[in-house]
Amino acid sequence: MPLNPRLQAVFLLNAAVLVTHQIDAAYWHEWELFRIPGGNQINLLLNLPIIALVLYAQGQVSAQTSRALRCYQLMVFLGLLTVAIHSAFFAFGAEAFRQPMSIALLAATAMLSIGQLLLLRGAAVPARRPA
Repeated sequence: MPLNPRLQAVFLLNAAVLVTHQIDAAYWHEWELFRIPGGNQINLLLNLPIIALVLYAQGQVSAQTSRALRCYQLMVFLGLLTVAIHSAFFAFGAEAFRQPMSIALLAATAMLSIGQLLLLRGAAVPARRPA
């Protein structure tokens, strides 16, 4: 029996929105904003462990392992970090991520991450199976 089906649903939505943002980031050549040498090739290499971590976290949450709570927290952190970074880009006048869907993805990330954080308050994930 899951700890909180709503928390799991918000986690899944947040993960889907963050991965979709990474697809959008390729369109906007995000590596140029970060001044990453090697262009898209290095960007793709950097995304492999990030997306693998999100998929790993989803597995831990689905199985409600002893690492599930940390994985819920990780998704909140990744979401808020993404919003903070892009807020800084906007503040410094970057023209990227200005299309309605790009902004909607970042807004959804903010709302889902904050919502997930609020759902986590006071939640304790029971350790059912070792990770």
